[in-house]
Amino acid sequence: MSVESQVQPTAEAAPKRLSPAMQSITRVAKYTIVKLVMLFITVVIGVYLTILIANMGGYVDNIMRGEIRQAVADRLNRDPLYRSMQPDARQAYLLSQVTDEEKRLGLDKPFAVRSIGYLAGALQLDLGRALNMSSDSGSRSVRLIILERLAPTLLLMGFSNMFLFFGSIFLALTLSRNYGSFWDKFTVALSPTSSAPPWFYGIFFILIFAAIFRVMPFGGMIDAPPPTNQWDYAMSVLKHLILPSSAIIISSFFISIYNWRTFFLIYSSEDYVEMAKAKGLSNRDVESRYILRPTLPTIITNFGLLVITLWTGAIITETVFSWPGLGRTAFRAIGLFDTPVIVGLTIIYAYLLAMTVFLLDFIYAVVDPRVKIGE
Repeated sequence: MSVESQVQPTAEAAPKRLSPAMQSITRVAKYTIVKLVMLFITVVIGVYLTILIANMGGYVDNIMRGEIRQAVADRLNRDPLYRSMQPDARQAYLLSQVTDEEKRLGLDKPFAVRSIGYLAGALQLDLGRALNMSSDSGSRSVRLIILERLAPTLLLMGFSNMFLFFGSIFLALTLSRNYGSFWDKFTVALSPTSSAPPWFYGIFFILIFAAIFRVMPFGGMIDAPPPTNQWDYAMSVLKHLILPSSAIIISSFFISIYNWRTFFLIYSSEDYVEMAKAKGLSNRDVESRYILRPTLPTIITNFGLLVITLWTGAIITETVFSWPGLGRTAFRAIGLFDTPVIVGLTIIYAYLLAMTVFLLDFIYAVVDPRVKIGE
């Protein structure tokens, strides 16, 4: 037997190692799949819990059955042929009509079965039809109801929160440079004013500027009748926007500045910041390179979460000012037990939140080289 034949059976091929680039791609792909699965499970659980809570354990079904019976009875009582029937025949016909209506609305099935159907439709963004609400055009499509109210909410919440976010960061940076100054102490002293919610300030603004001085409208989004000229229309919207946006801004302005100012002060006391100042760098360079850059992931996180909260609106504030947004729509849907509208608002917010959380991990890796996805 030759030496080659003796060595060949014992020789094993060495395992092939992946290149660093392939290892990174595999790690990111595995992380992405796991993250998407976990976020989808979270969305499913959140939406299903919303469906259960919105139905109040079957209480809403009982309300709907009572409303159906009342509506059918009122309709039949206006029919002369029905009134001419014998009492037993009228009762049987009434029950048959009520049963048909309940079957049309799906109330003949147990709620556990219908809840799965609600969940499947919601996850596919098939929002269905509202039970008691309708859009301005008269449609009961939940999608149209939400779309009609989306623009006013984005206008109010977008203007208020963007001003609040960027204004707070700018002023917080200024105060962090002047720690212990009069304005710094003034801001800290006024931060407890943010304990009051926006609608609380809104009521006082309406009382002062609308009822007493009569310089601002009581509520709504546009004058009645609405101006036909585009410029006048825009000025009317702006006039109605002042009080609700001011209430939202004032309620969180000082506490937001205080939070960011404290956050920047922590980073301003780091050794590398002191070293940069000792090198003679200007305050602007120190802030941009050594304070803002390390805090950029936190700023991006807050901004991302702020953007998706624009969708929710301000339920009580919009109601106080009669602002035709999604917050007021949600308030009405809760009061009318309109489950499809409540679920529609929830599922869209859940998807936006899941997408934001998913994308933030990749944004962190872009802005901070120390972050490695999947590690």
